Amino acid sequence: MDVPIIVSLFRHHGKHVLQEQRQSPRKVLRTKVLLAIDGQRPFTGKSVDVNANGISVNTPDPVPVGLASQLRFDLMIDGQFTTIDTHAQALHCIFSGGEYKVGFRFQNLDLAGVTALARFLR
Repeated sequence: MDVPIIVSLFRHHGKHVLQEQRQSPRKVLRTKVLLAIDGQRPFTGKSVDVNANGISVNTPDPVPVGLASQLRFDLMIDGQFTTIDTHAQALHCIFSGGEYKVGFRFQNLDLAGVTALARFLR
């Protein structure tokens, strides 16, 4: 199922209104994320938040929208680290505050990853 991770702008009673498009709640997550993109040397970014469908990561360089990447990051669940290792697709890339904020949508997250995220997000 495609779940957009964007904010849309529309007019309501003559005013512009932002509408959240995420379909699952986000939770703040501050951890290092290893990104491996085909043809490039792996690099690290810093996560901003995560939900059941994706993760927002600050990176030093832009990531083209639509590009697939391998992501690896840790979640702290019940006092123990759990590693999420999954494919993800870049949905948006915005330059802000001297770095790039990239929204990734998870692709084919395995059962262990789905379970870990569910536990982390509760």
